[in-house]
Amino acid sequence: MRKPDEMERHIIAKAQRNAYLFLVAALLLWSLYESLCVFLWHSRLNLLPCGLLSGAALVQAFSQLLLTRRAVKDDEDSQETAPLARLVVLACVAAGVAATAAAAVLLAGVRG
Repeated sequence: MRKPDEMERHIIAKAQRNAYLFLVAALLLWSLYESLCVFLWHSRLNLLPCGLLSGAALVQAFSQLLLTRRAVKDDEDSQETAPLARLVVLACVAAGVAATAAAAVLLAGVRG
């Protein structure tokens, strides 16, 4: 199997970006629909779309920062140290989101 050339890699990257944007838009609409159902009919909140949307945003941000860090790691002319600091901050935010989600699940189990 041959390696894709630059144009094929660009097409694949653009297709993956379009798929990612579609999934984020679908999750956003699903989250808004669930929120509207809770507001109008006082039903239980489904946290799945919100969690998936938050997870997708965290994975995208983390991978972008990690790829930026790898790209400038061996470059002697680059003074870019911000990706490492952003990765640490992003990891802390992800841990906070996970702790909040775990607390919400525990509280929902106690209340239900």
